[in-house]
Amino acid sequence: MEPARALRDIAYELEKRGEPTYRVRAFRNAASVVDKLTPERLAELARTHRLTALKGIGAATASVIEDVLAGNVPEYLRKVEAEEAPELPDGGALLPALRGDCHTHSDWSDGGSPIAEMAEAARALGHEWMVLTDHSPRLTVANGLSAERLNQQLVVVAELNEELAPFRILTGIEVDILLDGALDQDEDLLWELDFVVASVHSELRMPRKEMTARMLAAVANPRVNVLGHCTGRRVAGRHRPESEFDAEKVFEACRENGVAVEINSRVDRLDPPKRLLKQAVELGCEFAIDSDAHAPGQLAWKAHGCARALDCGVEIDQVINTRTADDLLAWRQPRA
Repeated sequence: MEPARALRDIAYELEKRGEPTYRVRAFRNAASVVDKLTPERLAELARTHRLTALKGIGAATASVIEDVLAGNVPEYLRKVEAEEAPELPDGGALLPALRGDCHTHSDWSDGGSPIAEMAEAARALGHEWMVLTDHSPRLTVANGLSAERLNQQLVVVAELNEELAPFRILTGIEVDILLDGALDQDEDLLWELDFVVASVHSELRMPRKEMTARMLAAVANPRVNVLGHCTGRRVAGRHRPESEFDAEKVFEACRENGVAVEINSRVDRLDPPKRLLKQAVELGCEFAIDSDAHAPGQLAWKAHGCARALDCGVEIDQVINTRTADDLLAWRQPRA
């Protein structure tokens, strides 16, 4: 075991247990600090008990490093692993059929980890690809990507794909649906991306008629591939009620326009609720079972979405992320 790996393993275990982001970030930040040091320098600092003099290394992370360098399994890791993690459903036949994830975030917006770490964790789960969907610029609270930053990210993704092949990071965005149904990013740039998830993040309590029109306009946009967390509800933490809209009209529009309805697997969202998910199934929609992960340890949450999908009658061939990357890209060919 290496010190940086141990720190990241602890962060991963904390993420699986739903620990606060600040606590997880402390271990990931410490791992990044360790990566920049030579083994000799790290050993010297540990031997002289000066690790905490480094910015980003605290008492807890220093103890992990010292344990590893002494040839021991870190006590902190033992403690975390001894704590019972929330049990994941098995996801039936759907979970092993998933080849990728259409909705993930990195530290380029409000995620807690670099793109490479998200990709490596997805690959470790057995996935062949993931779509990177950091937020669009209007969502400033989530450090949304301007057109300039998104272009920079495309360069980074291209470089990582050379390193990680055959695993593929598909370029994408979770674009905010504006009040009039327009998309919050440069239209020409959206056409350069592999994949677009469109979600409502603001004015979630607007009247039913106006919300319906807003969502219909977005779904009709030929650049949208997935309608993200359609009700916007929160069922854990800071609870938030569902947005009101005409679900039949919106789901029919998704079906007619070739837009998948997202089954959001985040334990604080679980969106859409089962009554709406069943309605979308009855209307013949396709689905994307997504983690909406903001950290590597959250990628496994897709098991929740799979269990809900099976409960509501979703078939494997209705789920777009059971397809290869090439098949997915062929499916999402821009509509005229």
